[in-house]
Amino acid sequence: MINLPSTKPIILSAFILAAVSLGSAPSYAAGSHGSGHGAPSGKMENMKGGHMDEKNGHGHSLDFGEAGKATDVSRTIEVIMQENYYTPEKIDVKAGETIRFKIINKGELVHEFNLGTANMHAAHQKEMEMMVEHGVLEADKINHNMMKMDMGGGKTMEHDDPNSVLLEPGKSSEVIWKFTKATDLEFACNVPGHYESGMMGKMQVK
Repeated sequence: MINLPSTKPIILSAFILAAVSLGSAPSYAAGSHGSGHGAPSGKMENMKGGHMDEKNGHGHSLDFGEAGKATDVSRTIEVIMQENYYTPEKIDVKAGETIRFKIINKGELVHEFNLGTANMHAAHQKEMEMMVEHGVLEADKINHNMMKMDMGGGKTMEHDDPNSVLLEPGKSSEVIWKFTKATDLEFACNVPGHYESGMMGKMQVK
């Protein structure tokens, strides 16, 4: 039997390099991380968060849908997160459906499940970079006690919007979302370096 080396040191090294490179990067606005809006779960391991609504800044309602109600859920889809991919890699839903996404992090690093467009993910990646810069987010750990720390201008990093979850290794949570119109979306991990490594799945709303 051939013993293959663990990929964890390589992934951790990539994360550290990404974090170090942020030291010379410009500061960005905290966006939804500073809004404090959303549907907090009340459990530290189930930190919710994602993208600020480009129109209203609240994260409750986006162009493609809104936070759903548990009583309206039509089906549950289990999504497994690992380094650096999702299972399944593609999800199809119908406009008008309310879906419960059961998210499980089976990887050894912090990962995110975030519903949005490619442009929204690009903007959110800048917010996640800020979390790394301030020590809120480490490769395999979320420093929850720092998430309400003032990052300047009253902005915090609570990551509490309902279209996303950020999970430490071994943790699980859920996103309940109502899709209101046909469109093409992505579910992605915006932890620095993960999206670029391919941690993104396609979602078609028909």
